[in-house]
Amino acid sequence: MIKYQVRPYKPQDFILWNAFISIAKNATFLFNRDFMDYHSDRFQDFSLMVFDKDKLIAVLPANRVDNAIYSHQGLTYGGLVLNSKAKLSSTLSIFESILAFLNDNSIDRIILKTMPNFYVDAFSDELEYCLFIVKAKLNRRDSLSVIDLTKPYFITKTRTESIRRGKKNNLIIKEELKFDLFWNEILIPNLDKKHQVKPVHSLEEITLLQKRFPDNIRHFNVYHNDKIVAGTTYFVTNNVAHGQYISGNSDKNELGSLDYLYHYLITEVFKDKKYFDFGISNEAQGTKINEGLLFWKESFGAKTVIQNFYEVQTQNYPFLASVLI
Repeated sequence: MIKYQVRPYKPQDFILWNAFISIAKNATFLFNRDFMDYHSDRFQDFSLMVFDKDKLIAVLPANRVDNAIYSHQGLTYGGLVLNSKAKLSSTLSIFESILAFLNDNSIDRIILKTMPNFYVDAFSDELEYCLFIVKAKLNRRDSLSVIDLTKPYFITKTRTESIRRGKKNNLIIKEELKFDLFWNEILIPNLDKKHQVKPVHSLEEITLLQKRFPDNIRHFNVYHNDKIVAGTTYFVTNNVAHGQYISGNSDKNELGSLDYLYHYLITEVFKDKKYFDFGISNEAQGTKINEGLLFWKESFGAKTVIQNFYEVQTQNYPFLASVLI
């Protein structure tokens, strides 16, 4: 098998990395260094670049923790990013080269989170096959609730009634560039009360990222009598509108605010996307599901898509050398 050259990403690779991400068949703006580097103080970056002589042919967004690397813990999804011409045969060699490099550098395992298949522009399950060959251990599985907007979907009667309630209450939806009202009055208090956690992104961070990616990060607030009552922040890619944050005040059911908002997003704002991704309803590393949250998403017509998480022993790289016969 061909052996490729592998090395860690360096700041001087910024332009080269982003140029590759822009033409990769399975990348989104989350892999752009302008996005990845906003939280560089939280993670020890150990992203990898794979070369065929002088040509960059693959990258792996990652960070290091002790003697393991993770498919970047600061990103919703990850995995091996390939160019549009990548074939399974070359990907086997790419992954073998990555694992061999890691093993040679005293990194004994890699924890990979895959990209859900509806995000990609072309079929891209090469990594899944490689993981099978190296006997990767499936250690987590999340369930995402997704509407396929290219096909008919059914919104339940209960949800329709709540949407009508939102209209009757004269709710106003506004797309906004400022996040402070939602973050400070809705999101932070609710997360603290329900889960004793803070948003993954601080107000300053989400504001910075929106300025860097104005077409990909969009925010909507809902108002009742000029007072904010709900809101949502959406990460938007070529194929997918993904709900990153959603929250409403204590009157959300009475007002119908979240249902009214999401019906508007699904049927108006993002109607031309292929998929509307509500995200996961999982807790406890995928082993539990918030039943009420799942019911709400499915009542809009969402169906289940799986995201897998694997652990790979880097010493298993020789298994990839004998696949092709």
